Amino acid sequence: MTQLTVTLPTGLTALPVRTWLRQTQHISNSQWRRIKNSGTFRLNGIPANATRSLVQTGDVIAFESEKHPCLVEPENLPLDICYEDAAVLVVNKPAGQIVHPLVKEPHGTLGNAVLGYYARTGQQHGFHPVHRLDRQTTGLVLIAKEPQVQYQLSRNGQQLFHRAYLALIPGALAPASGSIALPLGPAPGSYVRQMVTPQGKPALTYYRTLRTGLIADIPVSLVELTLATGRTHQIRVHLAHLGHPLLGDDFYGGDTRLLPRQALHAYHLTFTQPLSGETINLTTPLPADMAALVAQIRD
Repeated sequence: MTQLTVTLPTGLTALPVRTWLRQTQHISNSQWRRIKNSGTFRLNGIPANATRSLVQTGDVIAFESEKHPCLVEPENLPLDICYEDAAVLVVNKPAGQIVHPLVKEPHGTLGNAVLGYYARTGQQHGFHPVHRLDRQTTGLVLIAKEPQVQYQLSRNGQQLFHRAYLALIPGALAPASGSIALPLGPAPGSYVRQMVTPQGKPALTYYRTLRTGLIADIPVSLVELTLATGRTHQIRVHLAHLGHPLLGDDFYGGDTRLLPRQALHAYHLTFTQPLSGETINLTTPLPADMAALVAQIRD
């Protein structure tokens, strides 16, 4: 067993212990369960209930864990910055890149690229993504520069940031605009795959068909989607359940003839800047592979 002691940085507002550990030490859900159930948690040297504890500047927490967190190392990687201020950074993530390092994939991620950018520009920040995108999904990712800013943006996420996506699907949705309200949960026997299930968590997706037509002889639609909830693989599973899996998304039954990866792009982001209260609206164009397909659509 390894004991890990952490001193919180100056300027941090009070946060739940779990929130701080996830945002600054990047612990997994399984690590958190070990910490809270081990009976070893200490707050400023005193045994405490990890689940109920709040921490603030100057506190020291200690616990025993069988695994060290997967820490992010700075790397000199390309980074497409769409917006930056003193509190947040917004970047346009390419296809094929994961957001956060994994034990088996610790390099080449968006987190490595962001910390590399901070190092090159003399900024002293950690990597605190407010939301994530799947590996093959492109588009805008909102990143807080400090854990308290991430907490403010994600605690009431639907009030403070909104996301919209563009997708290419086979066929056409009926009706052309509407909502998909289907609960989502893990598929049996898989750590990754999600499914529509009555036992799942509520999930709501709004959609609007922008264009329908043919690419070669394949009927396709360009669809705009907005999220009212942020479940894992929400758009992918909702569309697949309706019989219109994303083009290229073979994980959920999508056709790969036109595109070898899922045709999903986070093109629009609106958020309330947590320090100034200003509303920030950002858009980014389709990546080249999706744009080329859209240009081929014929009525």
